[in-house]
Amino acid sequence: MASNFFTNQSENTLYKKFVGVFENMQNIEVFKSVIGYFRASGYFAIRKHFPNDLQVKIIAGINVDPLIALAQKKGLLFTENSKDVKNEFFESIQQDIVQANYSKNIEDGIQQLIDDIANKRIEIRAHNSQKLHSKFYIFLSPNFNEHNPNGMVIMGSSNLSAQGLGLENVQFNYEMNVELRDFENVKFADSEFEQLWLQSTPILPVDAPFLKQKTYLEINPTPFEIYVKFLIEFFGKNKIDYDPDNISDNSSKKFKTLSYQVDAVNQGFELLNKYNGFFLADVVGTGKTIISALLAKKFIINNGVKTKILVVYPPALEKNWKSTFKEFGIEEKCHFIANGSLNKIVDGDHNYDDKERYDLILVDEAHKFRNHTSLQFQNLQIVCKAGRENIGGIEGFEKKVVLVSATPLNNKPDDIYHLISLFQDVRNSSLNIPNLQKFFSPLIQKYKELIRQTPLEISEIQKVFNQIRDNVIKDITIRRTRTDLRKNERYKNDLINQGIIFPEVAQPFKNEYELDHKLATLFIETANSIITKEKIDFFRYQAIAY
Repeated sequence: MASNFFTNQSENTLYKKFVGVFENMQNIEVFKSVIGYFRASGYFAIRKHFPNDLQVKIIAGINVDPLIALAQKKGLLFTENSKDVKNEFFESIQQDIVQANYSKNIEDGIQQLIDDIANKRIEIRAHNSQKLHSKFYIFLSPNFNEHNPNGMVIMGSSNLSAQGLGLENVQFNYEMNVELRDFENVKFADSEFEQLWLQSTPILPVDAPFLKQKTYLEINPTPFEIYVKFLIEFFGKNKIDYDPDNISDNSSKKFKTLSYQVDAVNQGFELLNKYNGFFLADVVGTGKTIISALLAKKFIINNGVKTKILVVYPPALEKNWKSTFKEFGIEEKCHFIANGSLNKIVDGDHNYDDKERYDLILVDEAHKFRNHTSLQFQNLQIVCKAGRENIGGIEGFEKKVVLVSATPLNNKPDDIYHLISLFQDVRNSSLNIPNLQKFFSPLIQKYKELIRQTPLEISEIQKVFNQIRDNVIKDITIRRTRTDLRKNERYKNDLINQGIIFPEVAQPFKNEYELDHKLATLFIETANSIITKEKIDFFRYQAIAY
């Protein structure tokens, strides 16, 4: 007597079982499945065996933890949000396409899945609130009941994936499944399915175009983009650097290619991949805007054509940022916004994309956001902490953030702490200090105590900032002074060869001024005869001006 159990060994695979059922079971009308992982590779492997007019209903389990993490980063309480559930599902499909070996069959299969969703041939739901570890597959004939018990359930460990099905030329998993045909067992499984179905979020037909947009199927790459993709795949994502000797990397005849700027671009790109952000803190006049434009261009090349960048700047510098990015030919990939207008993105102004749409945030004069209680900082934090909708060539769900400031450590320890929180999880950071909250808390308290003392103990205050610099800041900061550039032989020679000279700043000198005795006497006598404070202040101002 044949066993009702089967594994994925030899000829005894779930895939072959499915083929047998779909092609031989009489009057099969409905196929239902509950799976922990839904993989496109599994679906389009069995899709070609579906009988005509077969109704397909699939519940895909999702891991809720990433949704909770996203909600925390947005500073919101987690709720069962159907949009988030659908996005999670789409990302899993997108990742499946990205990781699959490209072939015409794969593309056709994905297109078939999208068309099936759009045409309601298949209904897919993602379970909202619990992790689904069960896997079972139900096959039902029309009008299934105790008098017409033509049905079957397969239950076991196999997911609907290439590995779970045991497809040929795939290093499949060891699976154990059992086939049940008696009415009570099939009825129980179907009842459980329907309960789970009601608890799940529909992947609606209108979502099918969105699913397509999140894959390479929407993009018609240029030959140059294909070439760049080849270089990235062959040499690695972090190995495609700008060549300081190649002016074409700039794509701008207006700006000179300087080796210290190119090095900052490549170092900054590594910091973005490693820490999701960094401080660009070169001193005034060394070209931080140009470095930012070059970095943005490198980011676009590595991340892909769907990249979107947000540049945040003080209103007075709008023309400088826009003209520089235009010179490098990347202005179409960028949105520009004044630092006091971030509420427009948070509130959904139609002139800007949704906050999740941006991949890279560039913040000029970032030290102006140091007050974490200000609405300006809160809006920036919401934008920076929103996840990335389009995961391109640069991996990671979190946004990448560049904080541009010649004075990042501008005031108090808690200021720099809150700026770092824009791109790091302060309780679970990827820096050498895993818990930034625990590290900064005693230093912030100590600083507050020191600053209240009279006289100030400057050396003790300096020790506080030295700890922050040595343990945190130095790893996420690019900072070079003009003296640094002169001391570096390669940078120095590069500047000389290109005829660039930084002006020497003269040392301060003492210059004493003596106030005219008669005028001083007149002001003092007048001030003593005037009662109102406003007039006294006015005459004092006149004396100072004189």
